[in-house]
Amino acid sequence: MSNIVMATAVMITLLFLTPLFHYTPLVVLASIIINAMLGLIKYEEAIHLFKVDKFDFVICMTSFLGVVFSNVETGLIIGVGLSLLRLVLVVARPKTFVMGNLPNTKAYRSTEQYRSAQTIPGILILQIEGPIYFACANYLRERVMRWVREEEDRIKSSGGLSLQHLILDMGGIGSIDTSGLGTLEEIKKLIERKSVKLVLVNPGSEVIKKMYLSESIEDFGEEWIFPTVAEAVRACTFMLHISKTTSAPSESSGHESNV
Repeated sequence: MSNIVMATAVMITLLFLTPLFHYTPLVVLASIIINAMLGLIKYEEAIHLFKVDKFDFVICMTSFLGVVFSNVETGLIIGVGLSLLRLVLVVARPKTFVMGNLPNTKAYRSTEQYRSAQTIPGILILQIEGPIYFACANYLRERVMRWVREEEDRIKSSGGLSLQHLILDMGGIGSIDTSGLGTLEEIKKLIERKSVKLVLVNPGSEVIKKMYLSESIEDFGEEWIFPTVAEAVRACTFMLHISKTTSAPSESSGHESNV
């Protein structure tokens, strides 16, 4: 009798109740996917990304939303595309920092990171981080010249010693192309019009090799290339001292002649 009842129930279900179970496979599949995705959602890591790097957080959220509302391929394309965009932005806009001397040391560090770092009167020290290619050549030239103009404006407002030397710390430049070498030469010409001397510090092996091959090192002068910022500052300070001592007698002789 139990088999008869079961067979009758199955027959009635197949004949009359089948439409009620039309969406059951989709519901079961959806519940499986939701249960699996709940294990993948880690909001603590998303909060950590937001605190550490906002751009990484944006990549994470857009990839997640692309997978949820579209498909896996769309999410992957969005994530990879934003990552490549970030790479292009980093290469196209290398960072530059003003450096200063840490008190009672020979170390020179970024004035933004180390508030106690002190700038040297008459000398502007800039650090460049990142390779110099054609993609960032124009941006780097404009950024360096902007630092120079801002330093000149600051000197005029404070009445300090005029800018005489620009030191470029090239330790963070891993590679350079011909456009980058041309950019350095253009910077040298532009600041020389302002009576400012360009000094290079710690160029890498690839950079110095290309400078020799292109013969641009003759334009910069080997005597104005130093291994450390401290040595470059010492040489520039010595030149400033010489210029002061040579100008002082001329001024005094001018006063005597007037008398």
